Amino acid sequence: MGILGLSKLIADIAPQAVKECDIKNYFGRKIAIDASMSLYQFLIAVRSEGNQLTTVNGEPTSHLMGTFYRTIRLVENGIKPVYVFDGKPPEMKSHQLDKRAERREEAEKELQKATEAGDQASIDKFNRRLVKVTRQHGEEARELLRLMGVPTVEAPCEAEAQCAELVKAGKVFAVATEDMDALTFGSTVLLRHLTFSEARKMPVQEFHLDQVLDGLGLKQEEFIDLCILLGCDYCGSIRGVGPKRAIDLIRQHRSLEQVLKNIDTAKYQPPEDWSYQDARRLFLTPEVAKADDVQLKWSDPDEEGLVKFLCGDRQFSEERVRNGAKKLMKARSGTTQGRLDGFFKVTTTPNPKRKADDDKKNAANKKAKSGGGGRGRKPK
Repeated sequence: MGILGLSKLIADIAPQAVKECDIKNYFGRKIAIDASMSLYQFLIAVRSEGNQLTTVNGEPTSHLMGTFYRTIRLVENGIKPVYVFDGKPPEMKSHQLDKRAERREEAEKELQKATEAGDQASIDKFNRRLVKVTRQHGEEARELLRLMGVPTVEAPCEAEAQCAELVKAGKVFAVATEDMDALTFGSTVLLRHLTFSEARKMPVQEFHLDQVLDGLGLKQEEFIDLCILLGCDYCGSIRGVGPKRAIDLIRQHRSLEQVLKNIDTAKYQPPEDWSYQDARRLFLTPEVAKADDVQLKWSDPDEEGLVKFLCGDRQFSEERVRNGAKKLMKARSGTTQGRLDGFFKVTTTPNPKRKADDDKKNAANKKAKSGGGGRGRKPK
């Protein structure tokens, strides 16, 4: 879910914090990608087109197709991706997971009704709601990325928190995810739409946390309280408080403790036993692997391994897989040089004799311009 309404709130109040960029802007950049979010997008996208890709046994492979071809496009654009996978969810997220399970049960009932009625539009809608990224999807994607030479990280808990840890430590430039809570975890740069910007003909949205905080007029802890008030994965929020009222309350009172002391709780009812303080701690000190302990290494693709993994039962075209492996190999050779050339200007040590000659020429030119040379241009 991320943070409800946060992207629109930022666009309305702190638009300077968001830039629209082309994927080519990230040449030479290391980007941490929220793997589960990407896999979900791929599963949804292909299913919504009504042409789910499967193995010979009927198991979906669209998550592999999406990961394979999109990763190639990222690497061809000079990006060095690292995919970060979720670990165990925090206990505080259980209520959100329960809600998702309830929604899936309801979607299954509605799907059955739509199927009996022959309503194809509703069938597609409820099919999309039933999409879930499983452990098997994650394991298969990790193996595919290993064969592609792309590093993966398994977070001890939330992937967005682990991505933010890598950004804050300077291991990567940004987090790529659709969930805005990467900012709540402290990532200094967040990229939305990166993994599908070209397919959907839309620009990458680049959010900068320092400009978000400046535009909203908040410190990081106040921003975290705002995100909890808007609605996050870890606890409920105050009934009747929308985004505009939420930012007004935090700006006025600066903390959820003070908000609770100063609002009419009969009119704006907080959840019973509201655990906002625990949610705040999860955002401030999430369970992550320390960036210094995370080794990121990109390597050459294993072409034969990719053919063995993707072809056969998974029914990928061998020719396309081999072409993809060759594209990865070609792109690896030129990923970083352009970014380095852009960052560092070439400097030379001046030649003393040449400098003296240049000084004489400059002095002569000045004399001519001032009229001292007799043949200079007349002043206007």
